[in-house]
Amino acid sequence: MGVQMKSPMTEEWFPELYRQKVRSQRTRRCVIDVPSKENEPRIQHTLLGIELKVGRRRISCPDLPTARYMRVFAKIGCKEFAIPYDITKISAIADELESSLERALLRFDGDSVKRARTLRQIRSEIQSMGSGDDVPTFKKTVKGKRG
Repeated sequence: MGVQMKSPMTEEWFPELYRQKVRSQRTRRCVIDVPSKENEPRIQHTLLGIELKVGRRRISCPDLPTARYMRVFAKIGCKEFAIPYDITKISAIADELESSLERALLRFDGDSVKRARTLRQIRSEIQSMGSGDDVPTFKKTVKGKRG
C-alpha cells in the first residue's frame, strides 16, 4: 500500500491545484520530451526567443510565463499536461504550482526516497487527469440571418 504524500491542506497539493486552476478551464495540450524523473530545467533567453532547457533538450516557448509554467512540469518529469488557453492566467498559475511543488519537496529535503515517491505520485495524478485536447474546443453559436 502506497504512502499518501498529500499536503494536510489539500488545496495546496500540486495535483489539486492543477485540477482546480487548470483542468477546470479551457486548455490546450502540451507534450514535451523530458525524462520521467526529477529534472533541473532552466529558462534561457536566446536571440531567437525564450527556451526551456532540460538536459540537452531545448524547447521553444512563446513567452516567459509559459516557459515558467512548462518548467514546473519538466522539473517533475511530466511529459504531457494541459496549459490554460487564456494566456493572462498562466503566470499566476505558474506561481502557485511552483510554490506548491517547492513546499512538497522541502518536506522531504534530506530523504531522496520519499522525494522520488512524492514526484511519482504527483506525475501519476497529473497523468490520470489528462492533458486535454491538442486544440481547445469552442462553443459554436449559430447567428440568425439578418434581413
